[in-house]
Amino acid sequence: MSEQNGGTQPPDSEQPMRFPGDPEHGLNPHIEPSHSPALTPSYTPPPTAGSADNEEEDEGMLRMSFLEHLEELRSRLIKILVGGGAAFAIAMIFAVPIFDWVIGPGKYALQQNGQGDFVALSPMERFSIIWMWAPLVAAIYLASPWVLYQIWAFVAPGLYPRERRWAAPFIVITVGLFVAGGAFAYYVALPFALTFLFGIGGSDSVKNTISIDFYFTNFVNVLLGISVLFELPVVVFFLTLLRITTPGFLIRNSRYAILAIVILAAVVTPTPDPVNLALFAVPMILLFFLGVFASYLLVLHREKQGFPWRAFFIWLGSIIFLVGAIVTIAVVQYGYKFISSWPFLTR
Repeated sequence: MSEQNGGTQPPDSEQPMRFPGDPEHGLNPHIEPSHSPALTPSYTPPPTAGSADNEEEDEGMLRMSFLEHLEELRSRLIKILVGGGAAFAIAMIFAVPIFDWVIGPGKYALQQNGQGDFVALSPMERFSIIWMWAPLVAAIYLASPWVLYQIWAFVAPGLYPRERRWAAPFIVITVGLFVAGGAFAYYVALPFALTFLFGIGGSDSVKNTISIDFYFTNFVNVLLGISVLFELPVVVFFLTLLRITTPGFLIRNSRYAILAIVILAAVVTPTPDPVNLALFAVPMILLFFLGVFASYLLVLHREKQGFPWRAFFIWLGSIIFLVGAIVTIAVVQYGYKFISSWPFLTR
């Protein structure tokens, strides 16, 4: 032992013990153990690649209180009523031509059967149908773009900026499908169904005398019913956009969708025969799969994948060319001609 230490410490105690990783003395009580930066309370994780975009999207969303939502809803409803009233006023100016257009499919069906006419069974029937209900139906179609725009404007504050870019396509496609459904009902479904109905039995002893009230009720049910059903692709697409469903799920459960479509078609169809049922159901089924296809394109866009559009348009062009060739041969070689109603091509 060293004398300087009073014989109490070994000679090598003058050299302090050192431990790996200690700055100076391994047992120094003032030295805090090292921690991972991610475990410290004041640690802030580094920003991710999409955090800035998410913050911008959150800032882009309009924050509204419950009362502000009610006020916005009230404002949109007033604008819808004003636009609908203006469309109804315009339609009333052309009430008589509109009514003549409404009974067009019925007149065609009666002419196909060689007999029958429309009658009014009460003094108010002509006034209510010609001057009130027929202009109202026309106003629904005239005001549909304005109504859909107001609906979108009410929903838009709760959407991200990238989702608000769907406004114009949503309005154009929705209105287009709504009008296309009305056109299909007017030019295809109604003439075919009414011709079948008026010709049941084939007896000359019974004359078709149709009340305009009864006819108009069935006309509106079929016209508006098919117009609403033609919105099926939009519904399917937006269910996928909101991540409520997927194209794979829709395809796997397509048999249930087809069953539901056939049931809806049976409700809308004015006749119980299977031919008219198929006439209504087949376009609905095709529209359902069109919506599934649009949803599939949306999923591909989310996953940054492309779609073989070139091959798709080649196949589509081939089908159109084949159909055109068949129609041309039917007109030129076999004497078929075009008409303004179903089936559009006859001898």
